[in-house]
Amino acid sequence: MTLHSETSGQGPALVLLHGWGLHSGVWDGLVPLLEPDFRVTRIDLPGHGHSAWSGEQSLDEMVASVLAAAPLHAVWVGWSLGGLVALGAALAQPARATALVCIASSPCFVRRPDWQSAMLPQLLEGFAAELERDYVHTLNRFLALQVRGSANAGTVLRQLRATLLARGRPRPEGLRAGLAVLRGTDLRSAARHLHCRSLLVMGGRDTLVPPVAGQATAALLPGARLITIDTAGHAPFIAAPETVADALRAFLPARSGAGERHA
Repeated sequence: MTLHSETSGQGPALVLLHGWGLHSGVWDGLVPLLEPDFRVTRIDLPGHGHSAWSGEQSLDEMVASVLAAAPLHAVWVGWSLGGLVALGAALAQPARATALVCIASSPCFVRRPDWQSAMLPQLLEGFAAELERDYVHTLNRFLALQVRGSANAGTVLRQLRATLLARGRPRPEGLRAGLAVLRGTDLRSAARHLHCRSLLVMGGRDTLVPPVAGQATAALLPGARLITIDTAGHAPFIAAPETVADALRAFLPARSGAGERHA
């Protein structure tokens, strides 16, 4: 089943993928800043927002569903879990990704012996256990962690909470699958073979994907650029939308023509 998507703006095709537990409405503050220069397609991940749940359990299955809803050739922009999916799409079908932008994301979200720039596995395991008892409370707790340390944490948290259930509750199956992907995926080796250019946008006060993860990821991706927004937490595009939009425009000079939609 095709995922829900919304397209607006004029120019080169650009795909936006949101993070775990939310939906593409989270981009509402950024999209108007991009529409004059890009044809923006926002996609709700499986089981999130207006997208149905069709049993996508693995990253590969999520990537396949998203690719089916995306333009044939586009810049892929993903936040958090969406960044992992965007990276997976760029690796799975290199010809379809003209560039990759990962916002507060990482090829490996959980700490490993040779990768300390990530979350403790117990954090995501705790979320998985709590999810079975009260998933709205779990989502709200996750949102609070996303803004911890941010210079304008209250404003960002209010915006995230207002967005959270604006398209109804996400499917529990989609939430479980997303957590499993975050816990089990390690694309570090594959990321070294990325063919398109890439930009990493990190929050300097991010407690979920620390800024040092951006440095470590930039060392993996060939020719990657790294931008850190010092006062932002895990949602820099909400805390500083103009800064993020300017960074995207500087990295992706607007060109005439939009990407062709996948049939």
